[in-house]
Amino acid sequence: MECSKCGKALDAKEGGAWRAAISGSVLGDEISDIYYFCESCGVYTMLVCYETFLGEDEISIRGPISKEEGDEQVELIRQCSTPWDKSCRCAAHVAYFR
Repeated sequence: MECSKCGKALDAKEGGAWRAAISGSVLGDEISDIYYFCESCGVYTMLVCYETFLGEDEISIRGPISKEEGDEQVELIRQCSTPWDKSCRCAAHVAYFR
């Protein structure tokens, strides 16, 4: 993963640039958002994995995302004890996926 602002390689391991990830199910499709933070730029880059029920999967990069917005999303994700569970319907999942 590279920073969407400066292009610096970001460590994918927890404790490095990786900050949080969440998965959800929307109409049979699975969406996973993974947040990375660049210490050099002070911005987030988000990896979006969209696995469709029918059709081709998509992977995209979003960013740069401001520290304030990214921190808010990471904090919301961390309110769920099982953010990898695409079937979870906790308040954090519902708020995140609207």
